[in-house]
Amino acid sequence: MNPLHEITPSVWQLPFPVGHVYVVALSGGGYALVDTGIPGSAPAVLDALARLGGRPHDLREIVLTHSHMDHIGSAADLVAATGARVLAGALDAPYISGTAPEPPPVLTPAERSLYDGIMARFAAEQVPPPAPVRVDTELHDGDTLPGWPGEARVLHVPGHTPGGIALHLPGSRLLFPGDIIGADPEGRRAVLGPGNTDRETAIASFRRLAALEDVDTVCVPHGGPIRGDARAVLAAATPEKDWL
Repeated sequence: MNPLHEITPSVWQLPFPVGHVYVVALSGGGYALVDTGIPGSAPAVLDALARLGGRPHDLREIVLTHSHMDHIGSAADLVAATGARVLAGALDAPYISGTAPEPPPVLTPAERSLYDGIMARFAAEQVPPPAPVRVDTELHDGDTLPGWPGEARVLHVPGHTPGGIALHLPGSRLLFPGDIIGADPEGRRAVLGPGNTDRETAIASFRRLAALEDVDTVCVPHGGPIRGDARAVLAAATPEKDWL
């Protein structure tokens, strides 16, 4: 059973070996997800929802930060089980829905080693490719998500993928950065997420997120959440030097 870690009274982290999922209690009842893990993660997500007192139909929406398989992998299964709506960045929507091929990452040697290791693990565990899923709402920079606990702002943060998004909840002082920002297991050091389609654009997106006001906690998909003095951790980061 995957543990559930409370981030705030309305946000929980469901950790996975690759690609954490975040569960959000909506203000009008029901729940949302930020990302869905690799293919095969749906039972663990539904179990976590049940532990929070929710039934499958209480999952109202799934926000996908970008199109990579460790983020969209269980979206189709969860939609089939719950009827949830899918929201994602407009430029990544064709990759998620399977109507266009996803652009490959441009890997540094350090990233290549990491990437090959993860792919070998997925092959050994017979993880299937993600099933396409329809994107019901295409998100753009400046959009807000109704029904979330306080204002939830959508930020277009390209570079990891063309249509990657982040979510900023200034009232809760939370940031969901997608793979633009990763962290060490203790959440004490922030790094540029590896495997970007455009490294320089990803670095610019990192710097945009690091400059945000009203951020105490960064809910990274990889590594430990950056909690407490998150702005100082982000300010100390050196994304230009990461993965070289």
